Amino acid sequence: MNREILLHYYKLVKSQILNHQSPTIGLFKPTIGGTCQEASIRESIYCAITSWALSLAYRHVDNDNGRTHELQQSAVKCMRGILFCFMRQAALVEKFKSDQTAFNSLHAVYHFKTGNVMHSSDEYHHLQIDIPSLYLLTLVQMTSSGLQIIFTIDEVNFIQNLVFYVERTYRVPDYGMWGRGTKYNNGSTDLHASALGMAKAALEAINGFNVFGENGTSLSVIYVDVDAHNRNSTILQTLLPRESSSKNTDLALLFTTGFPAFAVDDVNIRKQTKSKVTRKLEGRYGFKRYLRDGFGTCFEDPNRRYYRPAELKVYDGIEAQWPLGFVLLVIEGSEFLPKYYYVPKDLVDLEKMHFGSQDRVIGEEDVPYLTGQALFLLAKMLDEGLVTPYELDPIGRHLDVQQRLPAHFNRYSAFQQKPYDLVVQICLISESTRLQSQLATYGIPSQTPHQIEPVEIWPPSELVKAYENLGFNSKLKLTGRPPRPFGSLSTSKIYKIQGKTVISYPIAFEQSDFYIAQDMSMFIDDIKQTVHFVYSSWRVAGRPLFLCLLFEDNFRYVSKCSEYSSKYGLEIKDMFLNFSISLLLLNRAHAMGFLSDMVDQTLTSSSCVEHLDFMNNDMAGLYSVSAGLSVWKSKRLTFSEPQLDRTQLKEETKSELPTDLTNRSTTDVGHILNNTKSMYEQAVLLGILYAREGPNYITNEGAVADRLNRLIYRGSSHRKWSVVRYASGVLRKVVDSLAPSITQILVRGKFVSIGVFGHEEYMIKSPLSPAVLKSIIFEKCAGHDPRDAVLQQEMILNFSKLISSQPHLFFGMIKVRVGWAIQAMQKEFTRKKALQTPDYQFNSMEFYGLSPSEMKQLFHDVILLVDKSSVLSWKQNRELLGALNKVPNKFFDNVWDVLNRCPGGFRIVGHYIPQQPTLSDLTKVDLNFAMLIEDCLGKVSEPVYRQMVVEMFMVIYLCLIRNPELKVEHTLDFDELLNYAFKRFIHETKGADAELPQSHDEFFNTPPQAKNGTVKFMFQAAMTQLFESELAVSKDKPCHVQ
Repeated sequence: MNREILLHYYKLVKSQILNHQSPTIGLFKPTIGGTCQEASIRESIYCAITSWALSLAYRHVDNDNGRTHELQQSAVKCMRGILFCFMRQAALVEKFKSDQTAFNSLHAVYHFKTGNVMHSSDEYHHLQIDIPSLYLLTLVQMTSSGLQIIFTIDEVNFIQNLVFYVERTYRVPDYGMWGRGTKYNNGSTDLHASALGMAKAALEAINGFNVFGENGTSLSVIYVDVDAHNRNSTILQTLLPRESSSKNTDLALLFTTGFPAFAVDDVNIRKQTKSKVTRKLEGRYGFKRYLRDGFGTCFEDPNRRYYRPAELKVYDGIEAQWPLGFVLLVIEGSEFLPKYYYVPKDLVDLEKMHFGSQDRVIGEEDVPYLTGQALFLLAKMLDEGLVTPYELDPIGRHLDVQQRLPAHFNRYSAFQQKPYDLVVQICLISESTRLQSQLATYGIPSQTPHQIEPVEIWPPSELVKAYENLGFNSKLKLTGRPPRPFGSLSTSKIYKIQGKTVISYPIAFEQSDFYIAQDMSMFIDDIKQTVHFVYSSWRVAGRPLFLCLLFEDNFRYVSKCSEYSSKYGLEIKDMFLNFSISLLLLNRAHAMGFLSDMVDQTLTSSSCVEHLDFMNNDMAGLYSVSAGLSVWKSKRLTFSEPQLDRTQLKEETKSELPTDLTNRSTTDVGHILNNTKSMYEQAVLLGILYAREGPNYITNEGAVADRLNRLIYRGSSHRKWSVVRYASGVLRKVVDSLAPSITQILVRGKFVSIGVFGHEEYMIKSPLSPAVLKSIIFEKCAGHDPRDAVLQQEMILNFSKLISSQPHLFFGMIKVRVGWAIQAMQKEFTRKKALQTPDYQFNSMEFYGLSPSEMKQLFHDVILLVDKSSVLSWKQNRELLGALNKVPNKFFDNVWDVLNRCPGGFRIVGHYIPQQPTLSDLTKVDLNFAMLIEDCLGKVSEPVYRQMVVEMFMVIYLCLIRNPELKVEHTLDFDELLNYAFKRFIHETKGADAELPQSHDEFFNTPPQAKNGTVKFMFQAAMTQLFESELAVSKDKPCHVQ
């Protein structure tokens, strides 16, 4: 290797990078002198990477004059300096594990010399989740190359907690790489794809890695929750090629698709993302950070932290261009990289007339941009061949996922490409020998827990307890892994814990506080879906072991009484026979067998085995685990089953309770409770007592809460789902996986609205914690009917599952209004009933009495009905479209065009949307523009009328697009337009003297394109508004109608 070239780069790195390093803690800052003492963590990491890269190049020469050691120790000093700063904020890391807010985040900048905190979270946007992720990724890369960065077990424990910190990136909206949050720069956060990509890369890199390097012990191994990794990976894939809901694309995505993260496994998505960044952001001098970014432009006020409304329009087309983008694509150039180029103020108008026509000047010329300069030197060293990609990326992230090595020399486990011949090992475990015999009569083989000894079965909750020791450190006051439930990927491993072989089962099999698991059809469907999920998402070495637990509770109601046995016994048998067959055939690659046949070395050698070596004998007293069958049974709810007479088994379609219960005394309510045999009436009465006296109020059969729990148990056994839902709502039960389900909907570009139809709703625009979601749901729903609070949770799960498996069904839907969807289901339920009973009227007890699986099927039917309009009348079809908030293709683009031609804006049911500052802040492609229009449409109280407003928009758009010279100066009032169209419809179909009916149903039930269809009269209303009101018409182009 040419020593002169190395010396040249050594001088460059020394003068441009290392001269800016703190002599005390090793951080970097742009200015060598001056009063500014801020050191950016992200910038420091990239400087350390460049120093380390040059040290790798010097390893190729025999006599390096000590420069290899100097350069790599500069990198080590920086990494340890950052660790020092982070560890001093261990209290924030501990808080962040349970409460992911900006006030609990690690800081992004520290004092250059002391490492002290510089700004509070109120003064600076520290929540930039990509920074700790970048640190973890760089730590693994440098350690893999032979550097020693982590010295003590205390530091190991902190790194483990840093992993906990980033594992939930998928539900943490942050301020992004540029520290500004949304593109509106108003202090709000976004869920960023670039942050997800960095977190995914960090988790993949550090999983099973020994941070002490080759000489480390089992105590210095880092563990990663494979389910958390899967959620980050899945949500990243669904969010790309967008950066966030407010940013269509972003320069930061190049750090995700390429160096250093290389986080996008799908080649097509990777190419699409890079192409979009290049197409929309590339300029002559570099890349824009994102569209309408005002940073560095001549118009941005550096003394004002946030933008004013409509300010974004000022920066359109004159965004600063950052050469950093070219560096990330590996280019050659000069030896100094400017931070950005901007358009001088006197050339702004010319630039806006012809984008890219004017010469730009260097911004912040006197202050070097260390991130760009460090990466620029790195790119040049790669280009010169001084360092190879394999040296810079020893763990092989730059390779396609198929080419990456499945494991590493000092790893306990590693993520890898899914094997083409993957087999899911499935074992059925019966709760008792009695159930085992019963299943055998159906041809379903199973084992009992005693038959698989010495292997122990632990509930997932016990594994959570065991993992609480991971990362525990009393000196740093770190409690270890937070009590987050394990997903089905984690429970598909075999665990070695203090000499024991432990297996677990998916959380779906654990007795849940929620009632869905008590529906056999849902239970079986969940099992099949979970097996498929494990098969499709498995990315670690070894085969997954899927433990399928079968409980007597699941079959209890089969033999309750002869009428139930005859009705449902055959159904259960058929379901389980089909289930058994489907398990064997699923994906043509699964194996069902006896666990006792696999207890030998075959089990360990073929399965994925996790060694919990952090569980040493000294830690045994820190938690309590009662393993085996006793633990399993202790997790099951046990209630004595009272004798029920046949009147209690009959379907209940109405309540005979007095209507003045709220005015009755507690004694009177208790007396009525003692004398009713109706399970539903008992639930209502207990709900009144619960609200008045609390859960511990004693009745003749025990405390109110205990009786409600028994009602849930009995009701699910006898398929009285209205009773179950009512009691569950009173007890404020919450379904598992509610927060991840909301997140799954959000990252699909949808928003979620919680609330009962016809009442106030709460809009969810970013991921929330389970506790916050619970509070919102019960605040908005339980006050109207307790059943609504739990049914809305069912619906959120159903939406999440369906949007993940069949996203095309949700095209045209920007907002999921759960209460409105339930309203659509009630309409469809009534329509189907009316086909059998023509005079049928909606009965809430019958509707809420549907089982969870029947409710799920009804939801699917409603979603699919949109494409089967021939089944419905035109009014019913419009009601359905309105309730589901569906709009035509490119609807929001068309609304933007309409607003662009309406300086006076428009009004819908009294809600006004002005042209400005709306169009200045929001472009056509902004999801937030679509959300603004959805919020406006959300003011409409009836689904059918909402759909008529949507159709009216499309007519207005066609009128304006056919008459490009028109501009509507006054405010378009859609209520007036539709009223005019309705009057024209009545007068033309009924006669000019016909009296206007109170109901618009006939108009709503008219097809759009018929001879006297709604489009005809909407068009007349639109043209009347356009031509009879104040218009701005071009003198050169007279009005015309095509």
